[in-house]
Amino acid sequence: MDDLQRVAADAAEGDPLAAAALVRATQSDVWRLCSALGDPGSADDLTQETFLRAFESLHRFEGRSSVRTWLLTIARRVCADAVRYRRRRRLTLVGDDDALAAVPASGGADPTGEGAAVADLLARMEPDRREAFALTQLLGLSYAEAAEVAGCAVGTIRSRVARGRADLIGSLGGVDEGDAEGDSARR
Repeated sequence: MDDLQRVAADAAEGDPLAAAALVRATQSDVWRLCSALGDPGSADDLTQETFLRAFESLHRFEGRSSVRTWLLTIARRVCADAVRYRRRRRLTLVGDDDALAAVPASGGADPTGEGAAVADLLARMEPDRREAFALTQLLGLSYAEAAEVAGCAVGTIRSRVARGRADLIGSLGGVDEGDAEGDSARR
């Protein structure tokens, strides 16, 4: 058993000094991987999530690989989860690739204004669609979990979310058309 495995075993038994030593010994490697797989701006958060997951499961570490390899595997999964979450969130807010291409890139825009616009668009949805959309797309619940919360069938949730997306896309299209009409009327 190498020194790091001994430290990990002590940390698993609840030794706070061993836990701190484990983090000190591996943090830079974990951070570098998170920075490379995620993005440098979120590397700190991804590193923290990696260590949270690691300490939750440290008691199950069997030593079949090195502690460093085990931690980097966890970091890879954390980064993959983050990428999937961002991609799913971006793609589920729009109906298809054409609608995704129509969404402007968020560069230099006013985040407060964008938040207010999203809140306004959601407020325009029918309540059952807004609920299904918020549960699945904003809170990240599965369709089954959302159906349980809403007290309806999974198919109903799927339908409400699809209709909610269509409502949002229609609202976004209506905003653009309205602006264009207003511009041409002023000319």
